[in-house]
Amino acid sequence: MAEFSWDVRSPLERALVAGPYGAQRNAGVALTEIRNFDLVQVMARRGKAGEMIAAAKARFGVAAPETPKAIGTSDVSLIWSGPDQFLLLSKGGKHSIEALAPVFAGSASLSDQSHARALISVSGDKARAMLAKLSSIDLHPSVLGVGAAAATSMDHTSVTLWRGGDRNGQAVFNLLVFATFAESLWHTILDSAAEYGVTIGYSEDLA
Repeated sequence: MAEFSWDVRSPLERALVAGPYGAQRNAGVALTEIRNFDLVQVMARRGKAGEMIAAAKARFGVAAPETPKAIGTSDVSLIWSGPDQFLLLSKGGKHSIEALAPVFAGSASLSDQSHARALISVSGDKARAMLAKLSSIDLHPSVLGVGAAAATSMDHTSVTLWRGGDRNGQAVFNLLVFATFAESLWHTILDSAAEYGVTIGYSEDLA
């Protein structure tokens, strides 16, 4: 019987070309693809939302988010993705679905999304202006403050968006997009950011 070996590749492997892009001046937008992460969808079973929230708090020290926000600890982020459900994002190997199964046994169903999504970090002093071209949600810091999250769309593509901690005094926005749509959205983002100048790269650092 033939043996198969799966070669895991980034959905942006062909599209991502590291380096500068667009206007030749100080880049106003930085685009970074984050690689090598575990992503697990946690969905409460009927009538078990309270138990799911308690299980998350017992394991991670924080309750699962019940409203559109992202809650981070030293090694994991819990990101609201809809009523009675959230995404659990961690460094690859930290909190796999196998490790989480006994934690949420009886209270939630789990779905491994680690290779089904691409994770893009957007930062820079023009990040908000660029994203405003593609999104209908209010990105003003008084509305979308640090930790705020939204299940929304960009250029007709479904995304989970949340604002991370500021970096060098600039807002950081994180986007999770289904892998099959990642390349298309990536090119759309590049087109929208080109006038500001872009730096492009990838990282395995969730911070």
